[in-house]
Amino acid sequence: MISDDDYNYMQLALEEAKKAFARDEVPIGAVIVDPQRGDVVAAAGNRTREYNDPTAHAEVLAIRAACEKQGAQRIPDLDLYVTLEPCAMCAGAISFARIRRLVIGAGDAKGGGVLHGGRFYDQKTCHHRPDVAHDVLADDCGQILKEFFKQKRG
Repeated sequence: MISDDDYNYMQLALEEAKKAFARDEVPIGAVIVDPQRGDVVAAAGNRTREYNDPTAHAEVLAIRAACEKQGAQRIPDLDLYVTLEPCAMCAGAISFARIRRLVIGAGDAKGGGVLHGGRFYDQKTCHHRPDVAHDVLADDCGQILKEFFKQKRG
């Protein structure tokens, strides 16, 4: 079920995506929220180019920051909002962090690992499956990516 809060938090994730765009990174943003308190615990955008690190996806950076802030390797009471469907690597990190709920903006038929591709959470070997909601501000989340790649292609 999608709530008004989901739209508000996805807007914050979109703000992170816009910051990534301004850094010439693929514009994907993520925020991690404590749903009980309504606090944003961590926020990040892609930094793979800046860090020369293929694992520096928005989701991974937000998870690292939230775990650091919580002083724990698992954050089972927190929710993650991300503007684009996570890839398989990020889906795995979300599972290993035991995130309670994953809210996705736009789907990613080419590189997604949750709704498309390997469908990480559907595998028997998956130890933790977050609740998943999707298509929250999907048009806005997809549009920023289209604009970015349109500029790249000239």
